[in-house]
Amino acid sequence: MTARQTHSTDRTDLIGGIALGIAALAALGISNSALVHYYDALIHVTAEIRIGSFNLSKSLEHWINDGLMAIFFLLVGLEIKREVIEGSLASVQKTVLPVIAAIGGFVVPAAIYGTLNWEDARSLAGWAVSSATDIAFVVGICALLGRTVPASLKAFLLALAIIDDLLAIVVIAVFYTDELSTLSLLLGGIGVAGLAALNLFNVRQPSLYVVVGVFTWVCVLKSGVHATLAGVAVGLAMPLTRQNGQSMLERAERALKPWVSYAIVPLFAFANAGVRIVDTSSSTFTGSIPLGIIAGLFLGKQLGVFGAAMTAIKLGVAERPAGTSHIQLYGAAILTGVGFTMSLFIGTLAFEDESLMAQVRLGVLVASILSGLVGSLVLVAAVRVHPFNATKA
Repeated sequence: MTARQTHSTDRTDLIGGIALGIAALAALGISNSALVHYYDALIHVTAEIRIGSFNLSKSLEHWINDGLMAIFFLLVGLEIKREVIEGSLASVQKTVLPVIAAIGGFVVPAAIYGTLNWEDARSLAGWAVSSATDIAFVVGICALLGRTVPASLKAFLLALAIIDDLLAIVVIAVFYTDELSTLSLLLGGIGVAGLAALNLFNVRQPSLYVVVGVFTWVCVLKSGVHATLAGVAVGLAMPLTRQNGQSMLERAERALKPWVSYAIVPLFAFANAGVRIVDTSSSTFTGSIPLGIIAGLFLGKQLGVFGAAMTAIKLGVAERPAGTSHIQLYGAAILTGVGFTMSLFIGTLAFEDESLMAQVRLGVLVASILSGLVGSLVLVAAVRVHPFNATKA
């Protein structure tokens, strides 16, 4: 990636993070105003697609969560493939630290949430909510902090967040599925095989991937497996082989990133971040679901990521990101507790009851704000302690 492309990506991440924050604040503000009934009516309005006897009818909220978020996951698939083949995850040496840190940051929050919700099987369904990191917000915060965050630490955070997303994808596929439809699952498998064939023969017509991808998405949607996984399959299928200096995967990634950053993720935030705080009693914050999410994201993430990373470094298994201090690594670990988009998304899969989902929104909101603010303050303070690190960004 050229310096110009990197600058463009940083700008997109920064503006995208700001757009995401504005959308979340707008949803929060409207949900706690006299306009709340209009907000609820909007996100629950029904839209339908009908072709002959085939029919898809969903609320606007579900079209965003099942449809537009498939494009978000398509971008995630593209990023994962590029990073694994030639990016920050392309070698064992580069991969060891973020992989170990991501596993620690996934297991510890889940264990904390599970401990606090062990006696309630219904609440326990949200065990993975507190294990997810929001790439858009974390990268946006790093872009906002600028040279306060060394380039090596940004690369570590990006790699960790991508591995975190990969773990979340596996969890969604294995644990958050409805009753499976054998026929739809078989047709979805045929669609995935078609995508693999397009990649195998290095087909470079985007329209073919779109057609097969839409077919796969519909089949997966009807199968009981969450439809966003079809987006991941399309992303992984796109070829990275270059002709005339460019690959189809890179072109698709550059084309999709602004749409995902400026429109899709903010729309998801607007549709899912509306939590009614004015009617919330203080006892709600101490409920097992919000408490488990807050403890998992804010405490579990930093303990799991920093603890696992430092253990790997002390044992000589991995090296600390170049030009960074232990304090900066700790600040980055706190930032991984910003779980906004992915945590809310997993929450929508874990809970259909709106009252439980409101508790999820509350927990994710509080934990993400705490993690973002405290992590940023630690990183800023770390530069004052070791000012030379800021020059190495």
